[in-house]
Amino acid sequence: MLKQARRIVIKVGSSLVTNQGKGLDHAALACWAAQIASLKQMGKEIILVSSGAIAEGMQRLNWESRPTALYELQAAAAVGQMGLAQAYASSFSQYDLQTAQVLLTHEDLSNRKRYLNARSTLTTLLKLNIIPIINENDTVAIDEIRFGDNDTLAALVTNLVEADALVILTDQAGLFTSDPRKNPDAKLLSEVHAGDPALEKMAGGVGSGISRGGMQTKVIAAKRAARSGADTIIASGHEDNVLVRLSQDEAIGTRFLAKIPVLAARKQWLADYLQVRGYVTLDQGAVKALCADGKSLLPIGVINVDGEFERGEAVSCLDEQGREIARGLINYSAVETQKILKQASSEIEAILGYVDEPELIHRNNLVLL
Repeated sequence: MLKQARRIVIKVGSSLVTNQGKGLDHAALACWAAQIASLKQMGKEIILVSSGAIAEGMQRLNWESRPTALYELQAAAAVGQMGLAQAYASSFSQYDLQTAQVLLTHEDLSNRKRYLNARSTLTTLLKLNIIPIINENDTVAIDEIRFGDNDTLAALVTNLVEADALVILTDQAGLFTSDPRKNPDAKLLSEVHAGDPALEKMAGGVGSGISRGGMQTKVIAAKRAARSGADTIIASGHEDNVLVRLSQDEAIGTRFLAKIPVLAARKQWLADYLQVRGYVTLDQGAVKALCADGKSLLPIGVINVDGEFERGEAVSCLDEQGREIARGLINYSAVETQKILKQASSEIEAILGYVDEPELIHRNNLVLL
């Protein structure tokens, strides 16, 4: 799987780069640098998504416990990013490899122009044989623009640069049929299909106390990566020389095969990068029109509106059971949509006094999920 992959996104979790949350583990970073240098010698392009900034900042600030106040977390991240960048630069310099620090928020990728700029920057760095080290920009991120965990960030970066594969290294051996810490009979799954709904149920629960993302976020990340055709491997970072062995196609961890349809770049952006601002519930006829007939969403098929959103913002389309079936850019605000729901498009002007578009969401601005 990795043997054929040319462009790979590698995510290492907090437990693999810190001393139990007490600052950076420089020996571990040196180990990752050595393995990635070996992959580079094989002709592979590598993007590294790494945690560890807040833990490093806490150590530098002599804080024994992780703060809860947002401004203190941001301060720790600001201090820690310096150490994280320096540590990686030093480790990779042993192999004559240069690194670049790239900090992202959800807002960077939800804005189409900034999304394209981020893509251009990363692809240029790869062409220059530089290894981008990516982390969430915790220094400025607030809840509304957070990814929430680096598993999600790694998957979105995989889509962004159209990587061939995503490797998520964690403190777990892979995906088990149930939580192995609670069920001794749980079995490791060696190969599955990304996007299989049963996998998210198997992955319920959280990971270690150091990392924010549990196994469920990793399974969802694999599904997101598959949307651009990338396979994913979730494996233990404690395995000796794990990246080199994976690049030789040794069976380690769980492989998530990308068997779901590949979305075009704009559809990926609609599906994953935009933050949902509201919800519209559709009747059965509208669900069929979208899913089976490839139609746009008309107001007559909407039976309920939730949230506060403006024209042009992303909304989620739910069926009557509350399942998300699609996502898209809406042509009317929440207030306007509330007024015209269940009405024919020909009635929009009479109700609102004007008509922007006959469709609530045009097919070109909508992606099925």
